[in-house]
Amino acid sequence: MTPADLIHVLLPLPLAEPFTYRAGHGERALAPGDIVEVPIGNRISLGVVWDGTPAPLPEKAKLKDVIRRCDAPPIQLQLRKLVDWVAGYTLNPTGAVLKMCLPEPRALVEPPPLRAVLRIGDAAGVKMSEQRERVLETAREQPGMSVSELAEAAAVSQAVVRKLVELGALQADQVPAFRPPPPPDWQRAGRKLNTLQAEAAAALRSATEARDFSVTLLEGVTGAGKTEVYYEAVAAALQMGRQVLVLLPEIALTQQSLDRFEQRFGAPAWAWHSEMAEGRRAATLRAISRGEAKVVIGARSALFLPYADLGLVVVDEEHDGSYKQEEGVIYNARDMAVVRAKLEGIPVVLASATPSLESLHNVARRRYAHAVLPERHNAASLPAIQIVDMRKEKLPAQRFISAPLAAAMTQTIAAGEQGMLFLNRRGYAPLTLCGACGHRLQCPNCAAWLVEHKRHGNLQCHHCGHQQRLPKHCPACEAEDKFKACGPGVERLAEEAAILFPDARLAVMASDTANSPKQIGEMLERMERRQIDILVGTQIVAKGHHFPLLTLVGVIDADLGLAGGDPRAAERTHQLLTQVAGRAGRAAHPGRVLLQSFDPGHPVIAALSRHDTAGFLAAEMAERQRAGMPPFGRLAAVIVSGADQAEVEQAARALARSAPRGDGLSVLGPAPAPLHYLRGRFRERLLLKADREIDVPAALREWMSKTKLPSGVKRTVDIDPYSFL
Repeated sequence: MTPADLIHVLLPLPLAEPFTYRAGHGERALAPGDIVEVPIGNRISLGVVWDGTPAPLPEKAKLKDVIRRCDAPPIQLQLRKLVDWVAGYTLNPTGAVLKMCLPEPRALVEPPPLRAVLRIGDAAGVKMSEQRERVLETAREQPGMSVSELAEAAAVSQAVVRKLVELGALQADQVPAFRPPPPPDWQRAGRKLNTLQAEAAAALRSATEARDFSVTLLEGVTGAGKTEVYYEAVAAALQMGRQVLVLLPEIALTQQSLDRFEQRFGAPAWAWHSEMAEGRRAATLRAISRGEAKVVIGARSALFLPYADLGLVVVDEEHDGSYKQEEGVIYNARDMAVVRAKLEGIPVVLASATPSLESLHNVARRRYAHAVLPERHNAASLPAIQIVDMRKEKLPAQRFISAPLAAAMTQTIAAGEQGMLFLNRRGYAPLTLCGACGHRLQCPNCAAWLVEHKRHGNLQCHHCGHQQRLPKHCPACEAEDKFKACGPGVERLAEEAAILFPDARLAVMASDTANSPKQIGEMLERMERRQIDILVGTQIVAKGHHFPLLTLVGVIDADLGLAGGDPRAAERTHQLLTQVAGRAGRAAHPGRVLLQSFDPGHPVIAALSRHDTAGFLAAEMAERQRAGMPPFGRLAAVIVSGADQAEVEQAARALARSAPRGDGLSVLGPAPAPLHYLRGRFRERLLLKADREIDVPAALREWMSKTKLPSGVKRTVDIDPYSFL
């Protein structure tokens, strides 16, 4: 059996290496990247012909044949290189990374399904009713709807529509299930740019036209018009006939971004996120692989899709922690976007009002270009920031809105403007305890307190999803009806706001009250139409939204993110509060922000009050450099977990004994992870700390190979960790 008869096939399964198959007969020569159908075990799977030539095997080796080559665009070399690179860097099986590139592998090879749509037929002799007349009138005004769509639009049952089809008054045609939108018009004029915006846009356009790898950090204060600036680079890529990917940190931003794109280019972009219907995802994946989807706006998973001719990547809100995938293949989409751009030989734009220290450090090292927009668009001014010292307020135990904030909100509403109350804590209360004995209600699967959600009438764990009703009796002392809600969540804050501002129209926006692009879009539309006076929300309200009449932002518990030993706590808090404050005064009306703090002297709070971002960043950079922390050093976390606590601790100690040590390399731990019990598993953490010059993945691979763990113990590696829970 010669090497010419053999090929490597990588399957989208958690497997480290490709399998070897015989090329089969009756096919044209298979090439790397071809999508093929192969037998695996007792089933058939799709796979990708992978690079490399299999070594010769004995004549008697039992190999299976490739069943067929699929009629689908091949996976390009650059994407195959990305799969190998990410697998090597994150210490994950190569097949698991390939799965991210082919989330719907069958969609690439099956033709688009057809669906029946209706048009007017012959209604002569058909007995009419009010419902039937309404259906026919709706069909005349809006042809091309399916049975279910027409029934919904005409407010009748589907049986009424089907009967009209049966009688011939409506006729059905078979059309593709998904109709692609028209291509965006790159020649369509955008908003008039000021001098600094035009200079930044020209630099981005030039980088795009160069058809070469580059990274530009587009930094601009909130409301500076960063989107309109990078749209000029998008237009340049479209002019060249190439595809564009715009990454967003959360699906909460998707609909608003799609609307803005359509206003700018006269046609919708293609969306990609986890909430899409299966048929739409399949159609989108096909359009991406065939080059028909010219602009994709999506969440982090959109980075790994098989684009036919990618010409530009934009990472909006590049600082956002939501770009970090924390489960499965653990990666940071911002960093992997830079890697993909380098492999593709294309530019990438990182946009943010509050850039990450890593990106700013790369600017200082001249690895990234830097475009700065220091002023808001249309001469709007940054909001005035006032610190409310909560130590002096002495609020009653169940009150959380200070007198200065309440007075400012009353004044804002009276002026016909809108206000926002921000608290980065979901639910009604973060802790429920027994007033008789002090027992705290804890998740049975995690080392976390259960959060009360009054709106749903239950207690929830925000880590594993466990839900339960509030018990009538305390499980510790059996006292009846003694449970008390401690601390505020956004639901409780809204409850207090409703008492303080009884005539105001309130709405709560959090991930459990608006958890789909449609719901989020509806909430944002209500704000824009001035149907909401006070918006109460978590971090979901802080990201990129533009509300022209929002002039007041009140932050409850501004110190919330500063507690604990997270080395990124100060940076993240500064970013979040800057973004929240940036929602105020973005149009003609000036804005103001009130930060309620129990530690007004903290460097983060003090810097915010002075709008001294540069001073904060300089101090934070100096502290990170002194401690050898990112971006001046490297970190990698190793989490050891299992159902047996003693077994987990023993395995973690064994790992620690084989840990690498030397110049520029040390390992801390093991120690119980902050969430030491999560989803029914005990967790120990070791932290590798290294100089920037150290090849951390290589050091980890060598380290992990030295210790074999028991079958019940799992080891998870997180290179460049963002969360330290």
